[in-house]
Amino acid sequence: MRFVKGHGTENDFVILPDPEGELELPTTLVAAMCDRRAGIGADGVLHVVRTKHSPEVADLADDAEWFMDYRNADGSLGEMCGNGTRVFARYLVDTGLALPGEFGVATRAGVKRVRLAETGDVSVDMGRPQVLGRSHTSVSGHEYEGLHVDMGNPHLACVIGDPVAQLDLGRQPAFDPERFPSGVNIELLNPVGPRRVVMRVFERGSGETRSCGTGAVASAVAAAHQAGESTGTWAVEVRGGTVTVTLDEHTSHLAGPAVLVASGELNL
Repeated sequence: MRFVKGHGTENDFVILPDPEGELELPTTLVAAMCDRRAGIGADGVLHVVRTKHSPEVADLADDAEWFMDYRNADGSLGEMCGNGTRVFARYLVDTGLALPGEFGVATRAGVKRVRLAETGDVSVDMGRPQVLGRSHTSVSGHEYEGLHVDMGNPHLACVIGDPVAQLDLGRQPAFDPERFPSGVNIELLNPVGPRRVVMRVFERGSGETRSCGTGAVASAVAAAHQAGESTGTWAVEVRGGTVTVTLDEHTSHLAGPAVLVASGELNL
């Protein structure tokens, strides 16, 4: 099984090319690949399949040739991954499976439009964030309130007064299972300047990661909401770098670096 390793602001992925959709990916195999000591190591797996060969999204084939079959590090299915979409697009262009410019990528959250040149940053249209109310989490013995933001996957984005660098995210933060029956990605953020925030994130199925694209958008939405704004461009500093989130009246965009760093053959 051939693989490629890539990352977007150190949110890293194992990329598995499988145009015809022939690979079987049980949760145990995905988890083994993502293991940072006994496997390749990653926050998730990007399974690269032609949309027409993927029964769950085959109806999207007219709008997107390629399906990003995203798996979390524990092997569970993911609806959407912002940084993963950017890395996926970079892989398609770098390997000649897509031309530079703008094209669609099919995900379980619908088709996402990406834009990229032969080199440089990758931008993805993340869709319109849905704010679904407020909820609470508990981290390091502290209770925090945040916005429930749906980005195709669920988020709880909390603007907090405590420095996020001092929080312990080694364990799953508490959340309301009735509101989030399938789990939730939890973002904790500090505003550090005009339209600039520092964020840490605990992703469901993966634990704390050094970046999260959908989480960056959710964080920008929460920061804008606190500031009484709804549109604008926000810089989101994550542990792996900085991404840019643009909010307008109709949608959101995420932009930042996406690089491929290695390729090889997985010994099963």
